[in-house]
Amino acid sequence: MIRLNFVVEGQTEETFVRDVLGPHLSNTGVICSVRCVETGRKRGQVFRGGMISYAKFHRDLTLWMRQDQGQDAHFTTMLDLYRLPGDFPGYDDARALPDALGRAALLEELFCADVSHHRGQFIPYIQPFEFEALLFSDPQVFLRRFPNGGCRVGELSTVRASFPSPEHINDDEPPSKRILAVFPDYDKRADGPIIAVEIGLDPVRRQCAHFDEWLRRLEQLGEEDCLG
Repeated sequence: MIRLNFVVEGQTEETFVRDVLGPHLSNTGVICSVRCVETGRKRGQVFRGGMISYAKFHRDLTLWMRQDQGQDAHFTTMLDLYRLPGDFPGYDDARALPDALGRAALLEELFCADVSHHRGQFIPYIQPFEFEALLFSDPQVFLRRFPNGGCRVGELSTVRASFPSPEHINDDEPPSKRILAVFPDYDKRADGPIIAVEIGLDPVRRQCAHFDEWLRRLEQLGEEDCLG
């Protein structure tokens, strides 16, 4: 059995891991734990959620790595490319690349190198451009959450059709802002994970190559453990 520890950016990603990825990965022998990145402490209380700086994120992640050094422990992340801070490894070099997937891949490579001296296998993941991109894999599912939005949901379909993939819906106007322009009542924390559950992983994996590659690597952890 493999234990996989997720450090994620916020509560939306935390719920997505718990309700969608966790049950899926358990079928491959991977047991998931997830927590939001620590952003601060005050009078003994820990505050989590939101990427304030890479330095804070790195400290939180590597602390967990030091605390859990079992051979069965692995670590991964779920961060938004759109919200990465300027002190993230390779930030300026990545911004010069025209393709979102290439930018995410470069940042992941340099991120992994920056924490490679810690024990435990680390599989970094950065979502182009943010979590809501995954929801554009099937815009019609928004109608299950917003049943009176029949006319408006076509606007999301138009957005999706104008990009090569959901992961290319860019930071000029990121996915969440495009959704809010159509559905002002959309709540990232409450609605996002529910819509993701309704869509399911298969449509997301077919359209989001970077996400699919990451999930395959996570699935392989369990498969390799069974073979080993």
